[in-house]
Amino acid sequence: MSLYLLLNILTLSIPLLLSFDKKVHFHTRWRFFFPAMILTLAVFILWDVIFANRGVWGFNVRYHGEWTLFGLPLEEYLFFITVPYASVFTIYVIAGYFPGIRLKDRQVLVVSLILISFLLVLAVVHLNRAYTAVNFIFTALLIGWVCFTRRKLLSQFYFSYLVILVPFLVVNGILTGSFIEEQVVWYNDEENLGIRLGTIPIEDVFYGMSLVLMNYYLTETFRKMRRKRIVV
Repeated sequence: MSLYLLLNILTLSIPLLLSFDKKVHFHTRWRFFFPAMILTLAVFILWDVIFANRGVWGFNVRYHGEWTLFGLPLEEYLFFITVPYASVFTIYVIAGYFPGIRLKDRQVLVVSLILISFLLVLAVVHLNRAYTAVNFIFTALLIGWVCFTRRKLLSQFYFSYLVILVPFLVVNGILTGSFIEEQVVWYNDEENLGIRLGTIPIEDVFYGMSLVLMNYYLTETFRKMRRKRIVV
């Protein structure tokens, strides 16, 4: 078993086992989450394939299996299933057990505007760095859209993402070379800011944010659409 596959399994194992928790009932949201995950996966896989083929990042054959598709190892596809599942599950766990932990509407707006401004300024200044520019513009636009259409979702999301960052950074740290001899995923520093949290490019923090937020937003959107159909 490859190291990358093992990380995927470990990421999914506990959230999957706890999906039937009586207070969270995440399994009842599967019908909304899986379509959301597939749509998000399609966007991020296309992005992944383009960047891998351009040499923005790549994968160390030492740490993944033999199966590849469009230049990506099988484990990379699984990453866009296991990480969103564990992350969205965590959001619902926090909402279920700590419903009072949320930002007020004005606080959400302020945080969102700060993030959008920060990301867009850095993207414009570093348009020549593909990972920085594309990642920051995409994340800024996504935050802006969610803030405009479903702002209440961000009241829980921002706090939840701080919690999600802890395991995310552990897994991502291993993928980028922490605690092992080489990197599982390597990055071309000419295409990013060259700023790292340990071994992790700073861009990954916002890449993870957009990945989780898109999954969560679409899950809640499909859930809302279902409720409207029932009412009608």
